[in-house]
Amino acid sequence: MNKIEHIGIAVKNIDESNSLFTKLFGEPHYKTETVESEGVKTSFFKVGDNKIELLEATKADSPIAKFIDKKGEGIHHIAFDVDDIELEAKRLKEEGFIVLNEIPKKGADNKLIVFLHPKTTNGVLIELCQEII
Repeated sequence: MNKIEHIGIAVKNIDESNSLFTKLFGEPHYKTETVESEGVKTSFFKVGDNKIELLEATKADSPIAKFIDKKGEGIHHIAFDVDDIELEAKRLKEEGFIVLNEIPKKGADNKLIVFLHPKTTNGVLIELCQEII
């Protein structure tokens, strides 16, 4: 793993949260994107070399909607940049981690993504990200 790629924060209302985080960071978000397959609308902020991704559910049965229903708004996941997502997912599976989607799928911000189950990562949802070339 190269670095933390971003921290994902589940929010109920992305427009209100964009306003709040713009005030917090002193800079507006630089990108919004809807990922239909995940039932989510995203918004990205740059904070120095780091990124924050806000996630709003677009469907009542999406993972973000379920997360907010169960836990409320807050940190949803930590994403790590990797060079070879398939190799890294295989390595982690061999190490005993539960890989939620063994076949990488297209996520927001031009990334391939794979998630690790929080049961095997001390309760933290981990996302692996690889830039789509």
